Amino acid sequence: MEFLESYEAVVIGAGHAGCEAALACARMGRSTLLITLNLDSLAMMPCNPAIGGTAKGHLVRELDALGGEMGRAIDDTFIQSRMLNTGKGPAVHSLRAQADKKAYQRRMRRAVDECERLDLRQAEVRQIFVENGRVAGVETTTGARIGCRAVVVCTGVYLKARIIIGECSWNGGPQGLLAANALTQNLMDLGFPIRRFKTGTPARLDGRTIDFSKMEPQDGDNPIVPFSFLTDPAALRNRARCYLTYTTPETHRIILDNLHRAPMYAGTIHGTGARYCPSIEDKIVRFKDKERHPIFMEPEGLDTNEWYVQGMSTSMPEDVQRMIYASVPGLERAKVLRLAYAIEYDCIDPRTLDSSFRAREIEGLYFAGQVNGTSGYEEAAAQGLYAGMNAALWLQGREPMLLTRADAYIGVLVDDLVTKGVDEPYRMMTSRAEYRLLLRQDNADLRLTELGHAAGLASDERLRRMEAKRRDTREAIEALGRLHLIEKLRRVEVNYDTLRAERPELPELSDEIKQQTEIEVKYEGYIARQQVEERRFRRMERTPLPADADYLNMSGLRIEARQKLDAQRPRSLGQASRIPGVSPGDVSVLMIWLKSLGLGPEPEEGGDA
Repeated sequence: MEFLESYEAVVIGAGHAGCEAALACARMGRSTLLITLNLDSLAMMPCNPAIGGTAKGHLVRELDALGGEMGRAIDDTFIQSRMLNTGKGPAVHSLRAQADKKAYQRRMRRAVDECERLDLRQAEVRQIFVENGRVAGVETTTGARIGCRAVVVCTGVYLKARIIIGECSWNGGPQGLLAANALTQNLMDLGFPIRRFKTGTPARLDGRTIDFSKMEPQDGDNPIVPFSFLTDPAALRNRARCYLTYTTPETHRIILDNLHRAPMYAGTIHGTGARYCPSIEDKIVRFKDKERHPIFMEPEGLDTNEWYVQGMSTSMPEDVQRMIYASVPGLERAKVLRLAYAIEYDCIDPRTLDSSFRAREIEGLYFAGQVNGTSGYEEAAAQGLYAGMNAALWLQGREPMLLTRADAYIGVLVDDLVTKGVDEPYRMMTSRAEYRLLLRQDNADLRLTELGHAAGLASDERLRRMEAKRRDTREAIEALGRLHLIEKLRRVEVNYDTLRAERPELPELSDEIKQQTEIEVKYEGYIARQQVEERRFRRMERTPLPADADYLNMSGLRIEARQKLDAQRPRSLGQASRIPGVSPGDVSVLMIWLKSLGLGPEPEEGGDA
C-alpha cells in the first residue's frame, strides 16, 4: 500500500482528548499528526465554560502531574476559580475554574503549534488500515493515505452526530459544526460494537438582557489554588463573577404541560443519556417533590456577551425553550443567542480495549475520550493523555504505563471502562474511588510525577518540585515530632499557623506544604487504614492470570463467569473480580486453580499464603 506521507502516530480528533494524546506522543519523541474536522474547533468547549468540578478536578491535577497540558492552559485563561466541597474532608475537595472559552482554545492551539514533532491538519478520516493485526495507516475522505504505526481515536461526539431541538433534527456536530459520518462503518468492520449515546447543552443568553439584581452573586476564592503544580499561585486572580438563581413553579408547569413535545419523551431520541447530567425536563419528572432547582449563570468569556445557563440543559422546541427561560428570576427579558439542544453520537464498547486503552485485537490502535462512552472535558483529557503516553511507549518498544484504582482517579476511570463497561455516558465521581483519601487532588504530584518522568513526559522541573515538596513535608512533620506537637495539631481547631505563633522555632512553610503537613498529621489513622486496604488490593492486582487460560472448560466456574472471563481476558485476579457476572465464588475458584499451578497470590505481610 502506497502512502502520501508517514508518521509514527496519527491522532484522530483535536478535542480535549486528542490534544492531550497528540502532545503526549510528540513530547515523548514520536512524530505525530493531529487530524481534526475543523482547525477552528481545536480544544473547543461546546458545553459548559469550565474546567474541573467534583472528582473532575482530581483528574486535571493528575494529568498535570503526569505532564499534561490542561491544568496549565486553564490556569492561564480562567476568569474565576473556586474550591468545591471545602465543608467536607480533603478527600473530596475539588477545584473548578470558569474558563474564557476562546482564550482557552487559543492557549491550547499555541501549545500544539509550538510542539516539536507535532503536525496539525484539517481533514476527516474515513478509514484506519490494519494489516496482519497491526495498524498500517489512515485514509481521509479526500483520498489522502497517511502511513503510521499507531492511531489514537479521539472522535468525541462527532461520529454520525445528530442535533435535536424539539421536532427538528439534522445531522451535525456541536455548535453548528459538521458531523464525522465516515468512520463508524470502518470501526464496525474492524470488529468494534457501536453504541448510540446522547448528551445535551443549555441555551446561551445575551448578558446585556439579564437582570442580575434578581440573582445571588457567586464570587471566586481568594487566595486561589492553581490546577498545575508548575503555576505560581501569587500570579492568579479572579476576573469575573457568576450568579445563582432558581426555577419556579411556573417553570415546572411549562415543562410538564409540554412534556409530550420533549424528544426524550416523544421517542425522538434513541441514544442513552447521562444519568448524572439530566436535562431540566428530566429533573422535573424525576424529582417532583422539589419546588425549585438551582440555575447557575456563567460567563462564556471576558470578550463576549454570551452567558451559559448551567442546570438548564434541554432539547425542548424553540417556543417552549423561550418560555422556560423567561420563567426564571432574572431571565424574564433575556434574549436567546443559541438554543439548547441534544446531540446523539456513536461510540464503542470500551471493554474491547485493554488496560492501556489499546484495542485487544489490533496492535497500535488506541481509543480515548467520549468515543469510549464517557462524558466531560476532564474525563476526555485524562484518557487522551493516558492513551497518548501508552501509544508512545508502545512505539518505543516499552511496557505500558498502567494505572490502577489504587494509583489514581485516572486508574479508576480506565478500570471502570475496560472492566465493567458502560451503558450510559460515564462521569467520574469521588464515590467511584475506593481509596479516595489516598487519591487526593493535593497529592497528585507525589503519586504520579515520578511515573510521568520515567515515561519521558513529565519534565525534570516537575520532578524537582515534587521531590522538594515531599522533602519539605517530611521535615515539617519531623520538626513537629521533635517539639512534641503532633497530638496538638490533630485537634480540629488547631492548624500549623496556630502552632508556629506559639513556637516560632517551627520552620516557615508555603501554603502547599502546610496543607500537606496538616492532612498527613490530622488524618494519619484514616490514611493508615486505607493503606492496609490498598495493600490487599495490590496483592490481587499483582496476581497475573495466564493469557491462554481456558476459562470455558474450567470446572467450578459458573457458565456466566466462564463466558465473561473468556471474552474479556482479565490481566489479573483483581481485574477478574471486578468483571460484572464474576462472583466471589468464581474468584475463589480462580485462586485455587492458580495455586495448583504455583501462581497463587503472594502472602500478606505477617500472614500465610
